[in-house]
Amino acid sequence: MIEKRRTQRFRVLKGATVAFDGNGLACTVRNLSADGAAIDFPSPVSMPPSFMLVIETDQFIRRCRPVWSKDKRIGVAFD
Repeated sequence: MIEKRRTQRFRVLKGATVAFDGNGLACTVRNLSADGAAIDFPSPVSMPPSFMLVIETDQFIRRCRPVWSKDKRIGVAFD
């Protein structure tokens, strides 16, 4: 299989929050790169076109947009 990502991704298991319109949804970051991440939710969700991904323990905050989804997992690209 040919890797199409521009930057290396790293497997992680970090609790995070997706924040938009004054709301926050708990999620789990499953992999992370300089360009994006894959995140899991407890149940399928519909995401807005832009939101913030917050990993409090790492003081990590990035604006991102969804680029793919499958069941309870979505892939995001950082803006």
